[in-house]
Amino acid sequence: MLRFDPFTDIDSMTQSLLGAHTGSSRRPRFMPMDLYKVDDHYVLHADLPGMDPGSIDIDVDAGVLTLTAHRSQPDDGVQWLTSERFSGRYRRQVSLGENIDVDRISASYDNGVLSVILPVTERAKPRRIEITRGGSPAACGDRTPIEA
Repeated sequence: MLRFDPFTDIDSMTQSLLGAHTGSSRRPRFMPMDLYKVDDHYVLHADLPGMDPGSIDIDVDAGVLTLTAHRSQPDDGVQWLTSERFSGRYRRQVSLGENIDVDRISASYDNGVLSVILPVTERAKPRRIEITRGGSPAACGDRTPIEA
């Protein structure tokens, strides 16, 4: 489900060797995310505390789910005493398999966590196939169901 990008590790290593920081008080580092499967669907949880739900976009294109969010900082007229929360644009991409029903994807945002439900297509769900004993499959003899 997750897209592998070999250049991410190279960038991280280069930045750590050169002393560059990937995040600052003005630029976000990453969007922490969990992904797991329950029964016939996947659940994705992304931590986006303090986000306006209207600034969150979820797009699916060519089998790639893209999560984008934006946290703005207060007006320019403020006097900062400390600034530890990231602001700016957050973006994560997840490569979806062919077995995800993109027409039934749903999402909700509650207590700073974006939850995305990724249902599995009907054709990808496990099903029982009956096997006949003896003659051809069309014969009406004894049938013994097995799990596929």
